[in-house]
Amino acid sequence: MASDASRPRAGNSHPSPWHAPVSGTTVMAAAFMIFGGAMAIFEGIAAITKDTVFLATRHYIFEFSLAGWGWIHLILGIVLVFAGCAVISGALWARFFGVSIAGLGAIANFLWLPYDPLWALVLIAINILVIWALCTGMHREADAGLTA
Repeated sequence: MASDASRPRAGNSHPSPWHAPVSGTTVMAAAFMIFGGAMAIFEGIAAITKDTVFLATRHYIFEFSLAGWGWIHLILGIVLVFAGCAVISGALWARFFGVSIAGLGAIANFLWLPYDPLWALVLIAINILVIWALCTGMHREADAGLTA
C-alpha cells in the first residue's frame, strides 16, 4: 500500500498568505481602500477650492484653514488609493501600511466632523471597516497557511 504522504503534490491548494490576497476580506479591504481614498480625494479637492458646501465653525479646537484640511485629505486619499492597489497586488507591507493609513484617515475624519458631519461619518466607517478587514484577512490567511 502506497502512502499519499510520499507522493509529490501537483499544486499548492493554499497559496502562501504572505504573497497573495487569498482572503475575500483582504480583497474587500482593498476595494474599500480604493473607494474611501477616492472619496477622500474628492473631499480634499472640494475643501481646497473652498466650496460652499462646508460648514464654517467657530472656536473649534482643531481649527485649520479649509484649504489646509483639504490638503490633508487629498494626500491621505492618494496614499490610501496607492495602498489599496498594493494590497490587491498581494504585498504584505501594504496590509500593515493600509491599517496605519486607514487609522490616520479615521482620525482625520473625526477631526473633520464639524465641517461635514455626514461625509466624515461615512469615511470613518469605511476606514474602520478597512482596518477590521485587513486585520481579519491576515489572521484567516495565516491560519490557512498553517493548516496546509
